[in-house]
Amino acid sequence: MNRIVVPGNSFAPRVGVSETTARFSVQPAILAGGPGTRLWPLSRERNPKQLIDLIGDESLLEATLRRLDEAFVVAAHDISSVAALATATPLVLCCEALHQQTRERLEHCGQRVRMVLEPVPRDTAPALTVAALAARAAAAGDDPIIVALPADHLIADHAAFGVALAEALAHAARGAIVTLGVPPRHAATGYGYIRTGMALGTHGARAIERFVEKPDGEELAERYVASGEYWWNSGMFVVRASVWLAAVELCAPVIAAACADAFQQASVDDDGALHLGRDAFAACPCDSIDYAVMERVATDARFVGVTVPLVAGWSDVGAWDSVWDASAKDGAGNVARGRVMFDGSTDSFAHSEGRLVACVGVSGVVVVETADAVLVAAKDRVQDVKAIVGRLKAERSGEAQEHRKAGRPWGFSDSLDRGERFQVKRIVVKPGGRLSLQMHHHRAEHWIVVRGTAFVTRGEERFLLSENQSTYIPPGVAHQLENPGKTSLEMIEVQSGGYLGEDDIVRFDDPYGRDQAGTEAGEGASF
Repeated sequence: MNRIVVPGNSFAPRVGVSETTARFSVQPAILAGGPGTRLWPLSRERNPKQLIDLIGDESLLEATLRRLDEAFVVAAHDISSVAALATATPLVLCCEALHQQTRERLEHCGQRVRMVLEPVPRDTAPALTVAALAARAAAAGDDPIIVALPADHLIADHAAFGVALAEALAHAARGAIVTLGVPPRHAATGYGYIRTGMALGTHGARAIERFVEKPDGEELAERYVASGEYWWNSGMFVVRASVWLAAVELCAPVIAAACADAFQQASVDDDGALHLGRDAFAACPCDSIDYAVMERVATDARFVGVTVPLVAGWSDVGAWDSVWDASAKDGAGNVARGRVMFDGSTDSFAHSEGRLVACVGVSGVVVVETADAVLVAAKDRVQDVKAIVGRLKAERSGEAQEHRKAGRPWGFSDSLDRGERFQVKRIVVKPGGRLSLQMHHHRAEHWIVVRGTAFVTRGEERFLLSENQSTYIPPGVAHQLENPGKTSLEMIEVQSGGYLGEDDIVRFDDPYGRDQAGTEAGEGASF
């Protein structure tokens, strides 16, 4: 076997795999932590785009895992003359606040994965570093090749993806840091670019000359495309665990140390999910793969950077124009999802979550309706939706965080009405569901059982409530709600008081491991 040594690598050199050896050991890693702010109002911080059905009837996360399975079949066939492909159970990396929603999506599609949970979001460089640590720890002395993919992309041609993946694996096995580059189909200002260098072999791969920021105007993007030297940066990486860990230690030693500490301090829950050490990971800088490492690749002789062409109908589904582009259209170029009517309109996108949306005499617009927000935008300005989300966050508006109907580990809550000193919610608790023991300083709550049976803790009292019965929770009193029955518990909650902010919650005991303050755990809402 050949040895792969990264010059200057402070890690011990590890045994590698050449094209003449018998096995490619591969660890898929799905990075599922992006907020998807440009797809607001459908995508929210606590219900991001990878977990919603943007195209078809499955989430982008589910589509990513299914696509990966199909691509590995093609890749295994493509490299079978020189090696066998051994693929580990995929890792899915996401924030702890998205643990339950992500797990429910994975259970829905029947995919078997290993989950790695980040206490706080820290971008893609720490995520890939943790994935490499987890892969190496599980590989029993092997040095697996990490295939790191964002969970929120679309690829139309899975077979072509598999062919590109096989080529990327071959280069990664020889010690290169490989990214899949997309030869541009048009001038785009929403993507970063890779300036490509010399050709490597006969399969289209090229050396990476440098990574380039998103162009600041259409004219520069057109020059990139016309030159033939620039490919879109897909954000997909293929690299040996040891090579990536060495690169991070050289380029971003603080990230490397923090991730190593967080991995050492990790714990495993009853479902097998790995929870990284909170304090160590919170101390990790927030940085992307591109900034932390890849911008150094072309200029540092210690690295070998390769980009492999991906011609497979790729899209990062980064904004509403990408969703329009990837969707089936009518004869006038319109896309309708939900209760939508077009009349005299062209090249437009409309999405309804409930109410009828009627578009008359418009062209090139995007309309997205949800229960608590409506977006109307010119299709060529949808990149600017991110600025609206930034303003909502600055104003601490709930519409940036989650939908009116918000999923919870125990069921869901739906905010029906709100005024200056009151809020009305519909609460549904699944059978056996138990909410946290908690207290509010500034608001009282009135609970009315509509269906099912509630077991209530109120201070030192414990009692049952049946249909059409109610109770009152004063401010400052610890309380808890549980569904002891075999059918869903449905109730109406009326909050009243001088302050109704969702950060007015102190948890004393929580069955789902959330922090005492709901906002710290990313939950934010009552219960």
